[in-house]
Amino acid sequence: MSNFEPTIACFLCNWCTYAAADHAGSNRKTYHSGIRIIRTPCSGRVEPDMVMKAFREGADGVLVCGCHPGDCHYVEGNYKTERRMRLLGRMLEQFGIEPERFRLEWVSAAEADRFIELVNEMTEAVRKVGPMELTSEAVLASEKGGAK
Repeated sequence: MSNFEPTIACFLCNWCTYAAADHAGSNRKTYHSGIRIIRTPCSGRVEPDMVMKAFREGADGVLVCGCHPGDCHYVEGNYKTERRMRLLGRMLEQFGIEPERFRLEWVSAAEADRFIELVNEMTEAVRKVGPMELTSEAVLASEKGGAK
């Protein structure tokens, strides 16, 4: 497993975290190349079944990022995200998915260094737990929409 390079799906809010990732890239700062950025209008638009689909389609980890609470461009999108993703995190554990594989974080457009740090931290955490192997319960729940 020493040469295992995890793939991490990153759902990023357009207004904050995507801008931070873009800023990091513009400044030629490096971070793990195994991330797959999925740009969303708001973190509140990230549905639990989207996270499950990412795992089902080969992601070893999923990172959901949005604006800091109180700074959402859509007023309450990140509060909605917080409620949904906290519940989803508990469900993932019941499905046998290690907590290190899923993370919710707030990153503003001005926090490019914080974004890089999060991606690198998560990459190392996922690398330690190894490649993703979905349990049959997790696959069935995600296919039937049980993670909504």
